[in-house]
Amino acid sequence: MKLGLGIDTGGTYTDAVLMDLSDGSLVNSYKSLTTYPDLVTGIRNTLNGLDPKYLKDINFTSVSTTLATNTTLEGKGYPAGLILIGYSINNKVPSDHVLSIAGGHDSDGNEIAPLEGLEELREFILENKKKVASFAISSYFGVRNPDHENRVKEYVRKLTDLPIVCGHELSMSLGASERAITALLNAQLIPVVDDFIKSILSVMKDIGIDSTLMMMKCDGSLVKIEEAVEKPVESIFSGPAASLVGAGHLTSLEECIAMDVGGTSTDIAMIRDAVPQIDEQGAIVGGWKTMVKAIKMRTSAMGGDSHVWVQNKMYIGPNRVIPLCLAASEYPSVIDELESSDKYSTRIMTESLQSTTFFICKGSRSHCRAMADLDGQEMEILDAVGEEPTSIMDIAKKTETHPLMFTHILQALVKKRCIQQIGFTPTDALHVLGEYDRWNGEASDIGAKILSGYLGISKEQFCANVKKGLVDNLALDLISYFADDVKTKDIEKIMACSDNMTFRLKSPVVLVGAPVAAYKSDLEKTIDGDIIVPDFHQVGNAVGALVGDVIYRTEILIRPSSFGSTQYALFSEKGRILFEDYKSAIEYALKFVEESVSEYMKGYGLNMDKVKFELKRNDVGSMGTLPLETKIEGLAVGSPRRGA
Repeated sequence: MKLGLGIDTGGTYTDAVLMDLSDGSLVNSYKSLTTYPDLVTGIRNTLNGLDPKYLKDINFTSVSTTLATNTTLEGKGYPAGLILIGYSINNKVPSDHVLSIAGGHDSDGNEIAPLEGLEELREFILENKKKVASFAISSYFGVRNPDHENRVKEYVRKLTDLPIVCGHELSMSLGASERAITALLNAQLIPVVDDFIKSILSVMKDIGIDSTLMMMKCDGSLVKIEEAVEKPVESIFSGPAASLVGAGHLTSLEECIAMDVGGTSTDIAMIRDAVPQIDEQGAIVGGWKTMVKAIKMRTSAMGGDSHVWVQNKMYIGPNRVIPLCLAASEYPSVIDELESSDKYSTRIMTESLQSTTFFICKGSRSHCRAMADLDGQEMEILDAVGEEPTSIMDIAKKTETHPLMFTHILQALVKKRCIQQIGFTPTDALHVLGEYDRWNGEASDIGAKILSGYLGISKEQFCANVKKGLVDNLALDLISYFADDVKTKDIEKIMACSDNMTFRLKSPVVLVGAPVAAYKSDLEKTIDGDIIVPDFHQVGNAVGALVGDVIYRTEILIRPSSFGSTQYALFSEKGRILFEDYKSAIEYALKFVEESVSEYMKGYGLNMDKVKFELKRNDVGSMGTLPLETKIEGLAVGSPRRGA
């Protein structure tokens, strides 16, 4: 038996499966809580839950995670500096540390302005290198000529040892703003993915697992762990991609819609002809348009751990919190705190100011102060939050401050990863309704009584409303996935009539995630179709992480070097090369594609006779007998488990 180990670390659970790679059958599985910020503990707990007799015989290990997705959705990426060359971005970008200097090239790769402003750049780096975790560099038309990006990268490298990311290293597509955002998000995620991978390697070493280690990318393919660290933005949808691939494997379906209901988000994607559908336009996550070629998916910031709160009505999300039932399992004092909680006027209530809300500091305060660049007020509030759940009023007493004066500071500390929020969630609602029973349901019950009291309804009705709200969102996401050109509000209006109508989906819907069985029957009231909850749905992501393939894409563009020129410019991931004629450029391109594919696959122990290889050529326009532009694309697919 040839064993493979799949691991998925999500916002709530870390899952693991053992699979016989010879026939794809599952041998063993286990899941436990993800522990943040100390990921090692949760990973170790999960692997220790597997049958130990198998661990020494593991040949191949692959991992996936939603940490990058959740980090971007919640706006909690590590701070990164952005250096723009030859242009600026008028719209808001996800960074407070941005510099624009002179330089840049045109669409033919010719320099249109010399690189200037290095002294200004030096001051920017020295001022920010202790405030950020990394730097991103993006030059105008850097994909057509990366010279300025490379020169700035070398200059920055002399001033700091922080990670540096260039836009041309991540995408060959045009679009200066999107490329800059992609590079910036990548820089922000480097510490997140690096910490995850180091945690995996640490536990594997401690347990004695000596095997190949790979990671799933957001297009459903696998890469070496070293490449995953260099380009963490490509793992933004790693977890959802794994759930999609896992859904196909668990059901043996070559066409299906996968719906992954996690703690932080709900993700929907599709497989056709056993291949994940890819969004060629680039993934959108957390409202940011990127150039990352990922599975075509719809993701919403609503899941089992979304915060349920009240004011004059009930709200679900958008923030994720630790469920009351889960917090009480680890800290029984939550029960007494809930029973004696203060009642607030709905006039002043906010998402943070709730009778069922607590905050907890589970990490190192000194490390948080050093990394998060806290001001005096933030440090005072951080010191008032205990290592056990602390209520709003407890914080108010310690700081002698009215809650309305510091709730915004609490949210800032949550965003900076210094503290975590505890509150009522859909998972708590399922505990009260008796449809899910994993944690301390007594805390859920008390929380439901408190919140329902504000609305003047029973706790059962309140929890039924919470469940309906989440299911309605699942149905809305499913419909919107196939009607992405229709406004969400218009779809919601149609859904309001769903008592007398349903929406028919031709392809099966496969539900993946811990509590999804509880939502199946309610979802069927709106969605008319084959809705499947497969065996091992709780660990579908870990299954998918194991059954992906290595996929390598390379792209070359050939066009005249300038208007009226007889020379031709070839643009590839390695930069621009000039040729005296079109024929020479084509011959070089074809050879380059085949050699780069072969070299890449050899790195995975795969010879070309074990790889499916496709070469596409697309000529655009004409200039006499020659095309105005030629694009050559190479696509190679191979199974890394053959080389394991």
